[in-house]
Amino acid sequence: MGVAIGRASRRVVGLIHMFKRIIAKLREKIAPSRGAAPAKSGGSTPSSVQSSKPARSESRGERGERGGRDHPRGERPRDAGGPSGRRDERGRGEGGRGRRGGGRGGEGGPVRRERPQIDKDFDHPRTADIKPAVPVNVPKMDTAFTALGLGDPLAFAVQEMGYVTPTPIQAQAIPVVLKGGDVIGSAQTGTGKTAAFALPIIQRLGTHGRLRCLILEPTRELALQVEEAFQKFAKFTDLRVTIVYGGVGYGKQMEDLRRGVDILAATPGRLLDHLEQGNCTLENVDILVLDEVDRMLDMGFLPDVRRIVGKCPKARQTLFFTATLPPELEQLASWALNNPVKVEIGRQRSPAETVAHAFYPVVATQKFDLLQLLLSQTDFKSVIIFCRTRMGADRIAHRLQGGGHTVGVLHSDRNQRERIEALEGFKTGRYEVLVATDIAARGLDIAGVSHVINYDVPENAEDYVHRIGRTGRAQNTGDAFTMVTEEDVRDARSIERYMGVSVERKKIDGFPYIYSALFDDKALAETAAAAAKPVSRLHRGARR
Repeated sequence: MGVAIGRASRRVVGLIHMFKRIIAKLREKIAPSRGAAPAKSGGSTPSSVQSSKPARSESRGERGERGGRDHPRGERPRDAGGPSGRRDERGRGEGGRGRRGGGRGGEGGPVRRERPQIDKDFDHPRTADIKPAVPVNVPKMDTAFTALGLGDPLAFAVQEMGYVTPTPIQAQAIPVVLKGGDVIGSAQTGTGKTAAFALPIIQRLGTHGRLRCLILEPTRELALQVEEAFQKFAKFTDLRVTIVYGGVGYGKQMEDLRRGVDILAATPGRLLDHLEQGNCTLENVDILVLDEVDRMLDMGFLPDVRRIVGKCPKARQTLFFTATLPPELEQLASWALNNPVKVEIGRQRSPAETVAHAFYPVVATQKFDLLQLLLSQTDFKSVIIFCRTRMGADRIAHRLQGGGHTVGVLHSDRNQRERIEALEGFKTGRYEVLVATDIAARGLDIAGVSHVINYDVPENAEDYVHRIGRTGRAQNTGDAFTMVTEEDVRDARSIERYMGVSVERKKIDGFPYIYSALFDDKALAETAAAAAKPVSRLHRGARR
């Protein structure tokens, strides 16, 4: 009996090896080359979806690209892994339940892209200095900002930027930060949190000296945005501001650090690289800011943040600024802050009142048709379309371009130059549509976004609030549409429970809807009840 079993086992093993060899040969004949670029259509730009695939980066010193530290949760490149293959982001986002990302229904599009390389020839999107070449005589100021305790240079810079009245978070946070104590600031997205900590920090630093302020940001785009804000606010002072972030060369960053800076905006991965190489030190940091700290925790940056905080002096001012206050934040706050003052503005789990939002039930095979109809019937100025996966974003952008729309694409599989070109092209109006993953959901301040469309429902209810917060900013109004399929019912219910309100369901007259339980109130209630029951992770994937 034992001999027979042994012979049978060897036959099975032999068959398995034979099938593996056959499959390998078929792949060689059928699969396209990994380095092959998708065909380009006329008029495409470097940030369009047809961009060729960059070669794989070989830099071993670049955490942001090598280990994915500078990528949002789930935004990690597919073949990215550190030398030990360790993941620094744990969760879902783009990576979660990818079968729904970008929808179904036979959508074509470009093949998947290689992991982006470090663009060593690209340092920073801004080439001109913000500070005036000739010193400006700052007049005596008497404004709402000087009444908060800010000096004339700051009030003059703010006035030049067109701001007249502080927002509620600014009015409450600026005096508290000026006193030098630790602060946890929380307000709805689009309410001016950056100025709420940037203005009092510049006031406290005074004149040029050593590196005394560090601002940590979860993504490169946020770091660039915050660094630019500090540059503009400090325009009429002698303070020096710079940024270190991944995806680009080290040249300008090392040059700025050697020259001496007062304020440093950074993403965790690249900052740790500079610290390990001895390019900078945090021993003189007086003010530490963790911006969008809830997103940092969500992305799995906590170990890196702890390492960085440990390199700062214990006697410092620490500021947490966030749009939401998750329970996990309390643990980090108790370790990093000392008797913090909480400044909370508005309801933390709801979108701004300036945003009108609704759910649009539809079967998965009709999602793109409904998207096209929404775009054709909507008088939009500029619209951001959020997808759950990178490949889904590329597919949707590809089809929209085929329909005559000008489209930019933003996700972590694009190199830094492409990401910046897509974002700048959308801001300047070159692209009317920006197709993005959740890399664009947090903190980005893009003026004039009239509409947000969630092509895929986010799995994380918090991300829904952040996504639709890209519109209706700075007291402007905006609209947000979310497509909900049968598979999205559970996530849609989670969003409503998180916000504590029901979201209106809408249908478009004249659209040839395919019947679904989504349109049957009784069946929908039964589906929601079933979704509330525990489901095996083998079937649903890792959840909240």
